[in-house]
This record gives sequence, structure tokens and C-alpha cells, in this order.
Amino acid sequence: MLRRVQPEILDRLPPDHPDALHNRRDLRFFNAVMGNFRWFGRTLRQHLRPGDRLLELGAGEGDLGFYLRKALSDYDFSYAGLDLWPQPANWPKSWNWQREDLTKFSDYGRFNVIVGNLILHQFEDDALAELGRHWRESARLLVFCEPARRPLHLRQLPLARLAGINYVSQHDARVSIEGGFWGAELPRLLGVDQPPWQVQLQHTFFGAYRMVAVKDVA
Repeated sequence: MLRRVQPEILDRLPPDHPDALHNRRDLRFFNAVMGNFRWFGRTLRQHLRPGDRLLELGAGEGDLGFYLRKALSDYDFSYAGLDLWPQPANWPKSWNWQREDLTKFSDYGRFNVIVGNLILHQFEDDALAELGRHWRESARLLVFCEPARRPLHLRQLPLARLAGINYVSQHDARVSIEGGFWGAELPRLLGVDQPPWQVQLQHTFFGAYRMVAVKDVA
């Protein structure tokens, strides 16, 4: 199954459009079924160090950030969201928000931990290679959860209609799977598939492709 990056309907909708609002509810459903937020919490607990500076790509309404703030309340770290959408109204005052296109963001050097949930599948291979070049310069930890590009997950999609997902979510979920990753594809595209990087990959039954890349600086 070849990787195809296609436009998503959500990208054409303003944040307050009713279909966009419905889609965000559907994304919460998908994240819950896939267990994405819980996985981020467990993974960061294993790898965070005091004073780490986290940047979340495609932070959206801040749902992952809010979850991590509670799940990692006993950890010392700073957090920033990066998205084209406006800063959430209840975003913590001590946290930063960058409203910018992540492919044009020029300040990655401020962050040593980059995380993202269901975001990288939207970018072509050459854009991912360029992002990886920036991240390798300053980051020591990359944590991403993406759609797994597997025919099984396309066959699972009709079941999600029972949860009442709307047409935007149905279309964009299929597009996301077709733009997703499999095997060692993502670390190779980001250039972290060899020392000093150590990579852990996981594919789940419910369609998650998870990558943890740690730079060995010892």
C-alpha cells in the first residue's frame, strides 16, 4: 500500500465551523479508542528529564497538552503548542503558544523534546526530511503517534460510523490512513534511523503507528 498525501477537508474549514467542531469531537473519540493520550503519558514518564522543553506540533485545541499537564503534574518541564489555530482560551499562562505553519517555524532550536499526535501524515516525504533536519540539531527526544498505513484499518473505518462521526471525519480518516506510515518508514524519513538515535516503533490493532526516537548523547 503506497503512501499518498491528500488534502483533508478540515484544513479548509475555519475553526468555528460546525463541521470542524463535530470533527474535533470525533477526533476525541478516535484518540480514546486508540489510547493515544495514555500512551504519550506513559512514554514521556519514561523519558522526560528535569527542565525539558517540549513543543507539541499541531496542538489544535490543546487536548493533549491539557492531558499531559495532569498526567505529568509531578514533572518539571516547559510546554509550547504550535498550530495555525488560535491559542485555546484556557491555555496555561505559563505555557507558550506559537501560531504558525510548522514547516515555516524557525525556532525549533529552543526545544529539546518534539511531540505530535496525528500530524506528520499530512506532509510529503521531502517536507518530513527537512523537518527532521531541523529537529536533529537540537532535540534529544521525538515522540509521535500517527496513523498506521494498513488495509485493515481502512476496513475498520465503517465501524466508526456507529459512533456518529460526520462526513469530514470519514473522509479525513481515510486520507490520514493512506498518508500514514508503516515499518521503519518514519524514522528513515526524519533521518533518525541510525546512531546516535535509538528508535522504538509500535503498530497497534486500532491503527496507531507510534515512534519514540531518543538521541544517545553519552
